[in-house]
Amino acid sequence: MRIISRKTLRDLWEEHADSEQALKAWFHETKHSAWKSFAAIRTRYRSADLLPGDRVVFNIKGNTYRLIVRIHFKTGIVFIRFIGTHADYDKIDATTV
Repeated sequence: MRIISRKTLRDLWEEHADSEQALKAWFHETKHSAWKSFAAIRTRYRSADLLPGDRVVFNIKGNTYRLIVRIHFKTGIVFIRFIGTHADYDKIDATTV
């Protein structure tokens, strides 16, 4: 998978150092994956949730952080739409980011 953009993840781990290893692990696994559907994601990430518009929410570091991505399965591109604390996530409309 091609991930756009890693800088968004880096910005969070520079602010919240405890997220760095979990985000790097997610990035590495995702980069080397070939997801063709949400079901393929679910086999590895049991707590991932599907949102409208091919958006997927991942719990990062035991649900301390939330990551929302939009996935274009046909081309294998993952667009990072939001990354933040669980409290930050509660303040947004996850279906529109």
